Amino acid sequence: MQATNLMEDVSAGVARPAQRPSRKKRGMLPQLSPRDFDRVGKLGSNISIALEGIWANRLRSMLTTLGIFIGVAAVVAALILTQGVSANITNSITSLGTNVITIAPGAATTRGAIAPAGTTQTLTAADATAVSKLADVTTVSPIISVNQQVIFSNQNWNTRIQGVSPSFQTIQNWTIAEGAWFSAGDEQSARSVAVIGQTVKQKLFDPLGVDPVGQTIRINSQLYRVVGVLQSKGSGGFGGNQDDVIFVPFATAQDRLKNSTYIDQIVVQLDDASNTNAVQQAITTLLEQRHRILKGTPDDFNLISSQQLLQTANQFTSILTILLVGVAAISLTVGGIGIMNIMIVSVTERTREIGIRVSIGAQRQDIRNQFLIEALILSLLGGLIGMLIGLLIGYGITSLTGLPFVITLTSLIMPFAISASIGVIFGLYPAIRAARLDPIEALRSL
Repeated sequence: MQATNLMEDVSAGVARPAQRPSRKKRGMLPQLSPRDFDRVGKLGSNISIALEGIWANRLRSMLTTLGIFIGVAAVVAALILTQGVSANITNSITSLGTNVITIAPGAATTRGAIAPAGTTQTLTAADATAVSKLADVTTVSPIISVNQQVIFSNQNWNTRIQGVSPSFQTIQNWTIAEGAWFSAGDEQSARSVAVIGQTVKQKLFDPLGVDPVGQTIRINSQLYRVVGVLQSKGSGGFGGNQDDVIFVPFATAQDRLKNSTYIDQIVVQLDDASNTNAVQQAITTLLEQRHRILKGTPDDFNLISSQQLLQTANQFTSILTILLVGVAAISLTVGGIGIMNIMIVSVTERTREIGIRVSIGAQRQDIRNQFLIEALILSLLGGLIGMLIGLLIGYGITSLTGLPFVITLTSLIMPFAISASIGVIFGLYPAIRAARLDPIEALRSL
């Protein structure tokens, strides 16, 4: 009946409009627009195709990114570790005093090493007095340092005892937690008073639950009254445990702990860091005259400033960073080779797809970009995972070692820069190989 009606309509010259494809079919085959043929449209298509290819082989893709995110995680963790070490050293040097020059006995060797304190004796308290009169010098403290066993009740601890002047607290930025620093009167009268660090307090007084201030401790068979307890400066890093120390008046240490006219160090505080070089030259000239050192002969003393310590520390951390990142770069190289290998396999498996795309008008650059974007996405995905894992590893290491957890912009940008570089470098060859496939040969595999 329907066929009869159709024939009647045709014979009557009535043309019926053609039926439109269903909405379902239109969804499967969307209509093309001019925008699909410009650069932005092609880029979107290539990204879509690359994501589909990665998702279709997600297990293989995950294994491919394994080498990348392990390498990136190692790089990020290495950066956080070295930055934490650098920050810790900087804080330790700063806590020793800003605008400070340290004078030590003995000449520096050709490698910059300094003789250990006590092995050479050339400095005297008179040298410290003479240096204090130089221009731009605000305060000076001679230092006598010995290691002694300290006893309180039934507790004992071996620690460092330093005889210093009252100005030493200001020079090295020590803060009193309890009690007070010894006074100029204590120094002039050579009284047996002591200011102890937090480590000494924890070893001698905390087990007994006793407040240290006002208590009497025994040092080298002599009794000293504790007048103050210092705030903690932290342990580890540059200078070792700074809290494991006891300070006594310089005159007391010279008379009772180390009966000698020689001293171990002189610390000098300047009015401004910009005068460091000028003051160092003035100190050198003064001490050469006082020690009667002839021109051309080595000095029997050496000078080092807090700025020089910071420069040395920065050089050390830079070398450490290069070493750790270099080791991690090996893993990144292996990961890049893995991406190149898997992309070559992908090109081989998708030869028919490449042939069809070229036969219906795709250009070689479209094929190249498709596989290059796929390699880039794999690398960036590995970089993102590696950055997150590296941050967790860095946080764990710094927490266990007590180092500061430092995150810089470099630590966040570098993973993506490295990942993108690996994706481009190691994905370029497979992409070019795919673009150069002969469409006729590719179609023969159908």
